[in-house]
Amino acid sequence: MPVDITTLAVIRGALETIALEMDNTLPMAAFSTSIAEGCDYADGIYTKTGEVVVQGQESLPMFMAMQQYSLQKSLAIIDINELSPGDIYVVNDVYVGGCHLMDVRLFQPFYFKDELCLFLSNVGHWLDIGGNVAGGYNPQATEIFQEGLRIPPVKVYSQGKLNKDIVSMITRNVRTPKEAYGDLMAQIKALHVGESRLNELFQRYGSQLVLESIDELKVRSERQMRSYIKEIPDGVYTFTDCLDNDGVGDEPMVINLKMEVRGDEIHFDFSGSSKLSAGFANIVETITRTSCFFTMKHIFPDVPINSGCFEPVSFTIPDGIFVNSTPPHATGLNPEICSRVSDAVFGVFAQAIPEKSFAASYGTSNHMTIVGSDPLKGNYLVYAFWGGGLGGHAKGDGLTHGVHPPTSAKTQPIEVYEQRFPFLFNRFAIREGSAGIGKYRGGIVIELELEILRGEASSTQTGDRGVKAPFGINGGKESQKNELKYYLGGKEFIPPLVSKVVGVKMQKGDKIIVRTPGGGGYGNPFERDVDLVLKDVKMKYITVDSAEKDYGVAVVKKDDKLQVDHERTAQLRGIKSAG
Repeated sequence: MPVDITTLAVIRGALETIALEMDNTLPMAAFSTSIAEGCDYADGIYTKTGEVVVQGQESLPMFMAMQQYSLQKSLAIIDINELSPGDIYVVNDVYVGGCHLMDVRLFQPFYFKDELCLFLSNVGHWLDIGGNVAGGYNPQATEIFQEGLRIPPVKVYSQGKLNKDIVSMITRNVRTPKEAYGDLMAQIKALHVGESRLNELFQRYGSQLVLESIDELKVRSERQMRSYIKEIPDGVYTFTDCLDNDGVGDEPMVINLKMEVRGDEIHFDFSGSSKLSAGFANIVETITRTSCFFTMKHIFPDVPINSGCFEPVSFTIPDGIFVNSTPPHATGLNPEICSRVSDAVFGVFAQAIPEKSFAASYGTSNHMTIVGSDPLKGNYLVYAFWGGGLGGHAKGDGLTHGVHPPTSAKTQPIEVYEQRFPFLFNRFAIREGSAGIGKYRGGIVIELELEILRGEASSTQTGDRGVKAPFGINGGKESQKNELKYYLGGKEFIPPLVSKVVGVKMQKGDKIIVRTPGGGGYGNPFERDVDLVLKDVKMKYITVDSAEKDYGVAVVKKDDKLQVDHERTAQLRGIKSAG
């Protein structure tokens, strides 16, 4: 008998609320800035076969399918018959469905009246996971063993009892044992919160009704996704994008994507993409799938997140290419590759349904790791990332200084860095002219200058989009590229691989300068509303010269006020002046 619509809505809302409460618990209890301030985590509820039921509203989009794949691969490894109430497993191995080694995943079976009904799972980005570069991002890595500790699915809790040997093994192999232990306990606490709330839900409605509702939610999600796909014109659409390099060589890593739409189904084909990287520019095949799914979720945002929305999508991801990595290849560049796969998906959808797609976002988090010694506060390890501009779209400009599509993680407040570490931000400001121009421009981004105030430090940077800029669509233009430079002893140093470098030695007074890329533009720039162009000039997003050259809008100063010269603008835009 079908679940009535009112009960279904209540149970769906309860499941979403449970995941959200887990989301709220994890950062509040975490020790590291990457989780507590950056909110680089996810929480969710899964079926007993590992399919995603719901993910927390504050969770990162890139984890929506990754956690499902990781759980399913883990369940294929462990002995299901050994599962018991109170068990919690920890795993970070990339080749068990993960992203990169810093993303540590936990999962816990949920029992109701001695019946295995569901799983709870979460993931958090830890500050360090060992390896030969602090923070885990190693642009020179040529195999995964150089990136850190690999943890297979093992019990960190067994029937409610902490396995201290596993915890000790992990904390002994990371540079930040206090933060690692704190983050582990925070993730466990979030699972316990989810378990408690699920118990309340099952007590109220019973296991049969809750599980039948979960099945019905999957059916409805699949039906809704298929209805949207049916609206896309049938056909084959192609797009090519690339990473700057793989951190070892200087050749671009190319993504060739073909999307075929037939009726209510989509097929993504990555054949023709670059071969496996000699460096760390590789991702496992399940992450490639995940990148396609979360991009589609951006295009069709009202489709609920559960395994049903994945059903109409199939893939060809051949062996031997860098978006289908195999052991022991390094995979540390995972976030940048996810962004590039996502950009390629936006690119093919821009050809099929440009009114729903987006221009490329800035596409790089510019992951910065600094390990140093402060004579006042001792040794430290900092992991930071920076926002950028999102792509323009049919309904408006791209978001300024936002987070790119794979993530919802937040840039940590610079005041926190200055309070905890020997840093001074001499500049943290809007980067003028950084957006791709268009009827709707891309998002504006930031530029920053960080100075070391005391002691010695070593800086590692992992970024992209320093060679190939984020693209525009439907007549919009590309944005400015990523820029990274150092001033060491007063002398400028620009990394040979543009935005990837390992172990730059820094002293008091040395500086790092980062200028992140903007978002690509959407539509013909000469169709942009003149008042929006004037506003951009007033906000110093663009110059007066750019307004005239790029948008065909003449901005003049009259009576100490900037205003549009409409007659000159009509001439520039090739329109006859009224009257």
